Amino acid sequence: MSASIVRATVRAVSKRKLLPTRAALTLTPAAVNKIKQLLQNKPDYVGLRVGVRTRGCNGLSYTLDYTKEKGKADEEVLQDGVRVFIEKKAQLTLLGTEMDYVEDKLSSEFVFNNPNIKGTCGCGESFSI
Repeated sequence: MSASIVRATVRAVSKRKLLPTRAALTLTPAAVNKIKQLLQNKPDYVGLRVGVRTRGCNGLSYTLDYTKEKGKADEEVLQDGVRVFIEKKAQLTLLGTEMDYVEDKLSSEFVFNNPNIKGTCGCGESFSI
């Protein structure tokens, strides 16, 4: 079993036109660089797995874990040499989402800019669709 590696925040994106993409999830250059950095000293792991879990005050929250292999029902996103696997339960919630990595003076975290989200909690950790 793998351990969670970082915190993730979700943001509802309003008035954003969905553009058809080849991948369910797109990564910003900052996210690609951070994932490469996280996996650099972990040769046993092939990428990150994104999932959803029922928790928080608004219903769902994203999970990020290291993974050694692709699951049978996982969707693979390969971008700029980085592999991200999306668990089956999370696939519909992530369609059209951009995964970013944001670092400031107080925190550093992956941020999911998701146009499918209908509401988030005040802290930004959980969401509803």
